[in-house]
Amino acid sequence: MNELWSFALAALALAGSPGPATLSLAATGAAFGLRPGLRYMSGIVAGMMAVIGLVASGILGLVLLLPAATTVLTLLAGAYFLYLAYVIATAPPLTDNVQQRPPRFADGVLLSLVNPKGYAAMAALFSGFAIVGNAPSWAVVLKLALLIAIIMAVNVAWLIAGQGLTRFLRDPGTSRLVNLALAALLIASLAITFLF
Repeated sequence: MNELWSFALAALALAGSPGPATLSLAATGAAFGLRPGLRYMSGIVAGMMAVIGLVASGILGLVLLLPAATTVLTLLAGAYFLYLAYVIATAPPLTDNVQQRPPRFADGVLLSLVNPKGYAAMAALFSGFAIVGNAPSWAVVLKLALLIAIIMAVNVAWLIAGQGLTRFLRDPGTSRLVNLALAALLIASLAITFLF
């Protein structure tokens, strides 16, 4: 039971800490509201399920054995996050008829698939905890169920926190500052992930 609690706390810390996915959810909630943000969040969760599968099955380890794979994945991730930061930074002030397209389900899936923090977190969680020592298949099922529940709860919290900023985003000056700050935090979280 102690391992289960340790796993849940570690998962909460890793999934809930500021990173590309959580910051982009806050920015989406702030710039576009809850409903479009939920579609995007669903994509992030679906993508994270794929990441969990890649990490848990060992496929990611095999891919990273190829010399060029790490470089290609790093470049793809960097390019996508710079694009996402641009979309956030240039989002117009909120009005009743937002002209810019909010991130979609597919954008969320792509974000999860290129998010280096997600891979690192899942690798740490799957390799560092033995929840059910004599039943490895049940351990995987239990870890998956806990991770999905925690990821969903954390993502909803970040989206709602971002939506709380919407009242400030109706003023063009404040909106520009908040959007630029969220875009800068997204780029900083990516830089930190690559450095460590």
